[in-house]
Amino acid sequence: MDHAPLRLAVLVASTRPGRFGPTVASWFTGEAACRADLAVDVVDLAALDVPGEDFATAIAGADAVVVVTPEYNHSFPGPLKAAVDSLRAEWFAKPIGFVSYGGISGGLRAVEALRLVFAELHAVTVRETVSFPLAWECFDGDGAVKDPDAVTVAAARLLDQLTWWAVALRAGRANRAYPA
Repeated sequence: MDHAPLRLAVLVASTRPGRFGPTVASWFTGEAACRADLAVDVVDLAALDVPGEDFATAIAGADAVVVVTPEYNHSFPGPLKAAVDSLRAEWFAKPIGFVSYGGISGGLRAVEALRLVFAELHAVTVRETVSFPLAWECFDGDGAVKDPDAVTVAAARLLDQLTWWAVALRAGRANRAYPA
């Protein structure tokens, strides 16, 4: 059995100027980095050419992905759709988790729309999510969560489910090609 740390790609989905995504992603990356079973890489769509080799390599090399997404107009950002659609086999049999943020819904409508997209790509989305309603009010000026108790528990639950699937699917991919 492979006991190497799982490679977790934290995908920052917003590319807009003045975006809040890096603040949310930085907090989540800090939570994930506390786990000995994870090696965390940040994949920021604003810093990559998509489609492109760097993005494809980052997703292909990941055992699991967490998408950090805002909600735009009851869905997820267009650049995220273009990035996701630029790949196919790289998503097969990969667990996907979500950290969302936005207005009153906390980005959950974006997450629900993304679940449909990832199902079509043969990826497994985990049930637990982390959501930040009115996100700009949840963080202080230094990027720290003002009330960490609830979101820290939610992040731990998300990571527990994600790593369970990552271990199972990494073993499955190693033993047998996924029949997409």
